Amino acid sequence: MAKKILLLDGNSLAYRAFFALPLLTNESGVHTNAVYGFTMMLQKILEEEQPTHMIVAFDAGKTTFRHETFKEYKGGRQKTPPELSEQFPYLRKLIEAYQIKSYELPNYEADDIIGTLSLEAEQAGDEVVVISGDKDLTQLASPSTTVYITRKGITDIEKYTVDHIREKYGLSPEQIIDMKGLMGDASDNIPGVPGVGEKTALKLLAAHGTVEGVYAAIEQQKGKMKEKLVENEELAYISKKLATIERHAPIEISIDELAYTGPDHEELIKIWNELAFKSLLEKIEYTTEETVKKELEFHVIDTFEASILEEEMAVHLELYDEQYHTCDLLGVSLATEGSTVVIPMETVQNSEEFKAWLSDPSKKKFMADSKAATAAFYRCGIELNGVDFDLMLGAYIVNPSLTYTDLSSIVQEYGYTEVSTNEQVYGKGAKKAVPAGAALHEHLARKARAIWAVRPEVVRKLQENDQFDLYDKLELPLATILGTMESFGVKVDKDQLTAMGKELSEKLAEIEKNIYWIAGEKFNINSPKQLGVVLFEKLGLPVLKKTKTGYSTAADVLEKLEGQHEIISQILIYRQLGKLLSTYIEGLLKEIHEDGKIHTRFQQALTTTGRLSSTNPNLQNIPVRLEEGRKIRKAFVPSEPDWVMVAADYSQIELRVLAHMSGDERLIEAFRNDQDIHTATAADVFHVPLEEVTGDMRRAAKAVNFGIVYGISDYGLSQSLTITRKAAQEFIDRYLASFPGVKRYMTDIVAKARKDGFVTTLMNRRRYLPDINSSNFNLRSFAERTAMNTPIQGSAADVIKKAMINMAEALEREGMQTRMLLQVHDELIFEAPPNELEKLKTLVPEAMESAMALDVPLKVDFAFGDTWYDTK
Repeated sequence: MAKKILLLDGNSLAYRAFFALPLLTNESGVHTNAVYGFTMMLQKILEEEQPTHMIVAFDAGKTTFRHETFKEYKGGRQKTPPELSEQFPYLRKLIEAYQIKSYELPNYEADDIIGTLSLEAEQAGDEVVVISGDKDLTQLASPSTTVYITRKGITDIEKYTVDHIREKYGLSPEQIIDMKGLMGDASDNIPGVPGVGEKTALKLLAAHGTVEGVYAAIEQQKGKMKEKLVENEELAYISKKLATIERHAPIEISIDELAYTGPDHEELIKIWNELAFKSLLEKIEYTTEETVKKELEFHVIDTFEASILEEEMAVHLELYDEQYHTCDLLGVSLATEGSTVVIPMETVQNSEEFKAWLSDPSKKKFMADSKAATAAFYRCGIELNGVDFDLMLGAYIVNPSLTYTDLSSIVQEYGYTEVSTNEQVYGKGAKKAVPAGAALHEHLARKARAIWAVRPEVVRKLQENDQFDLYDKLELPLATILGTMESFGVKVDKDQLTAMGKELSEKLAEIEKNIYWIAGEKFNINSPKQLGVVLFEKLGLPVLKKTKTGYSTAADVLEKLEGQHEIISQILIYRQLGKLLSTYIEGLLKEIHEDGKIHTRFQQALTTTGRLSSTNPNLQNIPVRLEEGRKIRKAFVPSEPDWVMVAADYSQIELRVLAHMSGDERLIEAFRNDQDIHTATAADVFHVPLEEVTGDMRRAAKAVNFGIVYGISDYGLSQSLTITRKAAQEFIDRYLASFPGVKRYMTDIVAKARKDGFVTTLMNRRRYLPDINSSNFNLRSFAERTAMNTPIQGSAADVIKKAMINMAEALEREGMQTRMLLQVHDELIFEAPPNELEKLKTLVPEAMESAMALDVPLKVDFAFGDTWYDTK
């Protein structure tokens, strides 16, 4: 199971808290503001992030290995105020009470500990959150690591992802150190190049990529700037070295030792009492008493009585954890206006009368998560019908930007506080356990009561926002369809998958031999350091980028070197196949259930655009660009002998939605005439006849077509097409000139978002944009791009959801055996008996192409074969 790891920069956060808050003292005169601010931040982070592992890293002393390079490193810093120094012992006691590991390493900084641990976690495939007040750590951002930087106090946080850094600076995380190398950092007394500020540094890096790149092209500089750079070349390299976080520090602690199971509340209360944190004490006292709540009258039914059932009832099925395909089911609770009952799971399973009521579509059930309940009841042989309300889906549609952890967090958003959290009742981590009967029964009773109480307000909000149809006609029926799909699962040929793994292992071994033969020696291909020596010293390939530990052998570097030496393509293939083997083949084998199937979970209330996502495992993310990746789909087979797999895929659905929403005449005409849209776009942009469009022209047009949907920038397009940002911007300008309707749409939708504070899809799904009127350029720009692309992506998501409902209805209406198994982006996967294929060839496109009426036709590609792979 993947971990979620929090790495906290102790010194930085303590400093930030100290200077953010006014001086506070307890009755003994001990200053407490840094500890208080740190605690507030920690409470917020723990609640929001729910980590499995965490650590607080501290600086070990004033002298580090960096002083060997530059004696004046951090030399300009003022002495730590004594009012702060005296708080560090209390801070360490606080961290201990939270049962969080802390660590320091002589001769290294907290940054280096965090850098080393984050690399270990990334390599293990874990999610990492780094929290600091120091922007130096933003260089650690990666696809699996987000860096949270506190600003304006301790709880206001800016989240630095790879994309955010690119949007804010136009840089990759690795280039942050190059920026510091050029402009320096006054807070750490890193000199940089005198006279080069952030603006100039960013300009230089946009043109040359790295400090090394700047000096390799030094002759391109002119005048004083060239003089400054030449005179201070050594300082630039030293500064870059000083700014580089060490990611291979000799630490003696591993990720596995950082497991977080929650605080020792008794110790925490002692410290808070000692430091006179009255407001926090009030909260924790309220929390510990929270499970008591107001007295609730309920009855436990050991012998089922039909008299408790009514035409409308809140129904709650209690699951021990989120993996409802395998977890324990702890009981059912029911609520109406005047009564609340709890039914143990054994009683539920033994009562045919109650099962019949659950399956009766005329009896209205109000539930918290009907998809999970549908799937969990399915395991018990119980059919669930008649769901008339789904709390999670309703709350999600009202505000998709909120993340709910359990039923308690949803109802609290609507002012209902009579339900404890699951964590309060069950505990967490190693201490998690089902409480004694009375406590468990009350927890279940309170959940059913909460569903009944909150439902009217959620429905009112949906109606007020004109979103009830989206909820009632789309998301609610889809939940039942998804629950049924998940429960049935998709069959996987385990032997085939194992054979693929063996074949890949053999290929990897063969490629490994080839690499050794080309290199003339054996070495660890997975070691960047050893690989760098082979490529850049032994084979003499040009050095494009360096890291603190040597040469960069990152994917982008190797891709630029491809064609310069035969070893590069071999290494790239080696890495791709290695990831396929470990992440996908071995990963999928672990997810096969006893019935020989994979039962993924479709997250219906997660994304802000409305798209479904897939977890445990993610079947939407199997790589198909590489043939070996596509072959993984060969292992997905029908569950019945002689049946076939069927795939139906929307063609360019987002571009069709763009044509409809923008009303652009040229786009609409191209789709109505069934032209290749990328060729048609290239012809318009380059002002050439269709027959004269070259492959490169079409490739460029395709990048812009899809880029427009996702709010592409000149930088993004330049990276995609390997052209300059100027050329990319010129291409975007030509595109918008050729398609004035698209340009008008982009302008109008942003203006509407500024006025309303949100944008909507064609089915009125909302996405709120709080930063659309921000004075911060970067925040505002991101919100503007989101305003442009969310209605398109979200409407496309709505279309395929409606298509799934159409298909389910059509299959039932026609009395067909065909089963819908998966949704993968814009594609639906079925299994079918051969005698139904002819009918499906007509039925599936009809159902999918009629999902939504647009100004352009929807088009569906239909295919079938013995395996999922064979449907292409």
